[in-house]
Amino acid sequence: MRTPAAARRVAAGVRRAPLVLLLPATAAALLALLPLGYLGVRALEHGWGYAWDIASAPRTLELLGNSAVLAAIVVTASLVLGISLAWLTVRTSLPGRRAWAVLATLPLAVPSYVAAFTWISAAPSLAGLPGAAITLTFACFPYVFLPVAAALRGIDPAQEEAARSLGSGAFRTFVRVTLPQLRPAAAGGAILVALYVLSDFGSVSITRYDTFTRAIHLSYQASFDRTPAAVLGCVLVAMTVLLVLAENRTRGRAGHARTGRGSARPPLRLPLGRWTAPALAWCTAVAGAAVAFPLATLGYWLTVGSSGWEPDRLWDATVATLTVAAVGAAVTTLLALPVGVLSARHPGRLGRLLEQSVYAGHAVPGITVGLALVFFSVRYAYPLYQEMPLLIAAYVVLFLPVAVGSARAAVLQSPPVLEEVARSLGRSPLRVLREITVPLAAPGIGAGAALTFVVIMKELPATLLLRPTGTETLATRLWTETGAGAFAGAAPYAAVIVLLAAIPSYLLGRRS
Repeated sequence: MRTPAAARRVAAGVRRAPLVLLLPATAAALLALLPLGYLGVRALEHGWGYAWDIASAPRTLELLGNSAVLAAIVVTASLVLGISLAWLTVRTSLPGRRAWAVLATLPLAVPSYVAAFTWISAAPSLAGLPGAAITLTFACFPYVFLPVAAALRGIDPAQEEAARSLGSGAFRTFVRVTLPQLRPAAAGGAILVALYVLSDFGSVSITRYDTFTRAIHLSYQASFDRTPAAVLGCVLVAMTVLLVLAENRTRGRAGHARTGRGSARPPLRLPLGRWTAPALAWCTAVAGAAVAFPLATLGYWLTVGSSGWEPDRLWDATVATLTVAAVGAAVTTLLALPVGVLSARHPGRLGRLLEQSVYAGHAVPGITVGLALVFFSVRYAYPLYQEMPLLIAAYVVLFLPVAVGSARAAVLQSPPVLEEVARSLGRSPLRVLREITVPLAAPGIGAGAALTFVVIMKELPATLLLRPTGTETLATRLWTETGAGAFAGAAPYAAVIVLLAAIPSYLLGRRS
């Protein structure tokens, strides 16, 4: 006989989560929480007073100001670029709008440190805040463009048409009717940009602009005392938490869902008329700065340094990059699957807790994750230090949310009735997962794995700290060459990174 609690669970469609899901999901959550535990232990190693002295030092306040200024500039510029390009490519009669949509997505294929390398090698005077702001803006604005373009396609045009029928012009209608409906999508893109800027290490290091991530790396290299780096990491995590809370408040309480019957009509494309030429000039300028200029600069340095290429070293770095990315994506996807299934099929406090825990690593920059795993391996698992399993663990912590989100969405889209039928026929939870759940959600899980593969391939700070001795990836070779000022030597590694990342970015642009 069922207890009242069990009866309520059955009535609500909520089943007790099986151990085959709980155990690996708990392991993934604990791994994701490890960096936060490290920060707490390290920051308080010498007491609260010492930690407060570091957190309130003038240097820390300077880093706080630098990071905040850089994030504000990049977020503002990304909003302007992303919203304007999304509106032009979705809602107007812009010639070649599909091609411009693809070009607006292709900057995702250019890692921020590659963009910084191209700008600084062409104009060394941009070092500092200008170079960091330019490179991060052109690397990040697609994070605003993509969700805003999707929102523009989904908005019912009835309200806009009503505003125009009452005498509002196109610009006034956009500001008073369309833009408020885009606020959730724009805010979501903006928080991604802000978090990216705060956690970025490669571009601010190449442009020599002092932020928390660069200071943490320099502190790690300059001293055996890891407490200052840990305290700076805690301040950075606090900044990210405040940003997420602020973004939640900007979403607002009111929604903009349709309330009428029937399906929404596609909006009429606004004719640009005499504004066609300025619109094309704007799109050309953005695509030129974000895509054409980095590629042209890479082509120049490839030509200049063609006589000094090292094909064997380039090949080894490419193989190593593909290997660690493939292994990292596979392990991350395997650990993400039980978390995603729990969140989708077993809603409740435990499922939410585990899902929120795996997102903790997303709030910690790669360099802090690397320091946490160095600390853990040296203290408790020394044979793993500078070995492949430790590097893969860092990738899992950093990119588990990417795979979890894809897995959860894919499982939610598959019908649960087939799993219930299989269980009623006596199938075990593991067999149901293997034969029903995973095959049904395979396309979405595969897409998440592919995206995880791409972001792992471009990762720099954790790879610098944790790569096995003698292993060089494309990102670390690029870092080494640019650190020595050998721009011609860095170009082949940058070109291969962009080439490998361009394929999924192009497909994403075509889909948008």
